[in-house]
Amino acid sequence: MDTKQYTPADYKSDQPVRWCPGCGDHAILNVLHKAMAEIGVAPHMTAVISGIGCSSRLPYYMNTYGFHTIHGRAAAIATGFKVANPDMTVWQISGDGDGLAIGGNHFIHAVRRNVDINLLLLNNKIYGLTKGQYSPTSDRGFVSKSSPYGTTEDPFIPAELVFGARGTFFARSIDVELATSQEVMVAAGRHRGTSVVELLQNCVIFNNGIHNHITDREYRADRTIHLRHGEKMLFGKEMNRGLVRDGFYLKAVELGKDGYTIDDVLVHDAHTQSNFLHQQLAMMDGQELPLAIGVIRDVDSPVYNEEIDAQIADVRAKKGFDTLRSMILAGEHWTVE
Repeated sequence: MDTKQYTPADYKSDQPVRWCPGCGDHAILNVLHKAMAEIGVAPHMTAVISGIGCSSRLPYYMNTYGFHTIHGRAAAIATGFKVANPDMTVWQISGDGDGLAIGGNHFIHAVRRNVDINLLLLNNKIYGLTKGQYSPTSDRGFVSKSSPYGTTEDPFIPAELVFGARGTFFARSIDVELATSQEVMVAAGRHRGTSVVELLQNCVIFNNGIHNHITDREYRADRTIHLRHGEKMLFGKEMNRGLVRDGFYLKAVELGKDGYTIDDVLVHDAHTQSNFLHQQLAMMDGQELPLAIGVIRDVDSPVYNEEIDAQIADVRAKKGFDTLRSMILAGEHWTVE
């Protein structure tokens, strides 16, 4: 960790931001600057890598190293960059289309390998850059330019992909929840391994208001729950509602009714290796149960790039070859067993 105290301005580039006025990406960008300053890794030791899409313009607005790469391939390039530069902190930026459609294969394998990268998935449930086609996260029946009569397929739920790939870190926030977004980004940056942060973001042009059922101030407190490790799972405007076990399922209850007390409310454990409850929490959608925001899962597991480095060092020590050149010049023959 650098001893210098950085400010958000240290991570801002001099490039004009070209997103549409009102786009949720503006808030996410500003929070990312603040989160990086809080984490304290120097700009020259940071790389921001993206694919293609509106959100993938983000590296231009960072005073760090960065790549604006090709469609869907950000995770692959971020993986290679991290393995080749293990001392660098790597952030990957992808939208729901870039990251989960053409990039879906790279997404799940980066998570499965547990590469030490921080993956921000900006989810507005639409293709924005190509002007309004439905994406892998669009709801069944969604009407768009490419589905004029409504989609006939079920969407990906990013959390399910992460847990299916045995992910070690998953968090979620909303573009209008600035403090929560900074909290989860900082936690992601300090996690060893692949951290996935889903950021529910509004596209004011092609999918305006898609998250209103949870973001509207009138009922946001009743339809979202901010999870913090070691704390009771409470929510609501009066913080008088909580999550309890109901057999194999979760249930929302009101304290003081039907005999439920604070002692019945579950305590969030983000660090337990079992992902059973984590998946249940991540699947809540703000309808019957509140949408979970905050750090849902944060566990330790072997890190891909660290394992690669250790393997290379071990092979070099056993073989006596430090480089390909030294191997070629070692002699005219050697024994392969």
